[in-house]
Amino acid sequence: MVETAKLPPRPTGTFSARAITWSKNNLFDGWLNSALTLGAIALLVWLVPPLFNWAVVNATLAPTIEGCAEVTGACWGFVNANLRLILFGTYPFEEQWRPLLAMIVLMGIICFSLGGVKYPSFRKAIIPTWVIGVPIIAILMWGGMLGLTYVQNSYWGGLPLTLILSAIGIIFAFPFGLLLALGRQSNMPAIRTLSVVYIEVIRGVPLITVLFMASVMFPLFLPDGVTIDKLLRAQIGIILFTAAYLAEVFRGGLQAVPRGQFEAGDSLGLSYWQSMRLIILPQALRLVIPPTVNSFISMLKDTTLVVIIGLFDFLGTVKLALRSDPAWTKYYVEGYAFASAIFFLICFSMAKYSAYLEKELRKGEQR
Repeated sequence: MVETAKLPPRPTGTFSARAITWSKNNLFDGWLNSALTLGAIALLVWLVPPLFNWAVVNATLAPTIEGCAEVTGACWGFVNANLRLILFGTYPFEEQWRPLLAMIVLMGIICFSLGGVKYPSFRKAIIPTWVIGVPIIAILMWGGMLGLTYVQNSYWGGLPLTLILSAIGIIFAFPFGLLLALGRQSNMPAIRTLSVVYIEVIRGVPLITVLFMASVMFPLFLPDGVTIDKLLRAQIGIILFTAAYLAEVFRGGLQAVPRGQFEAGDSLGLSYWQSMRLIILPQALRLVIPPTVNSFISMLKDTTLVVIIGLFDFLGTVKLALRSDPAWTKYYVEGYAFASAIFFLICFSMAKYSAYLEKELRKGEQR
């Protein structure tokens, strides 16, 4: 079944004319909307100038306490002086090129994978790229071979740790959550019951509880002499937690697919898995792109909770830098503002790609 949609008329005229038309249609298309727009403009006029003066005009990059004491604006010198500690945590100073290179490799793999929407020729190479790229990242971070010094993951921290936890969490939570969603709609009572119990139990507790259980309680049930790395336990906890929320997102997408699509698969003689792979899941996943990306963004921000089990993610290393020298403590606003800017950049990029992906996948429906 193909849905038809009437495309909006293409704007004509100069840029200023189009801008005025857009403003009338979107910002001043009623008294309430106009009042909200004027209120927002007034709020920006009140907030932006002093904020700009504090952050830029009266700020300093001098990496000394004395330099910061001479200005009335932001002391970005705190970030400048502690940049390596904030970005890489306690990773050995001489080896910090390795997590930097690992981040570049990881971002390259992610960008290549996302490019599969625009360039279909990339799609066949996505899985091999991850299969090759993940071991490279592991070798760079751990070392112990190819002449690289071995670094325990207890020294990992900062932005690389946040990105690794998020990327690995997405890779494994996505298929697990999809299986849970299918299990919850299964006709087999045992599978359906197990899926429902798992989803509801995990969604009924906060992530901090899951991380605490994975870090403190789980080792108590292991046989003597058997240990599981703390970072691995945290990663598994994040995956299990995120998968439960993704399962509900996917279930909503499956329920939104018209019943006739399921019947179409049956009429073609397709098996359950063939019908899901070729007909149902492509439609269901397309319908839930925004909430799926929202879950990914939530998981990225939730990685900051790993600090409670002794792992220093990006936000944790900002706190570590503030505690490293008592003289810098009063400049905590600048530290958290820097961390917020990085998180915003990542989350905003994910949201924009979500909108782009949704737009690209809807092109085939518009006639």
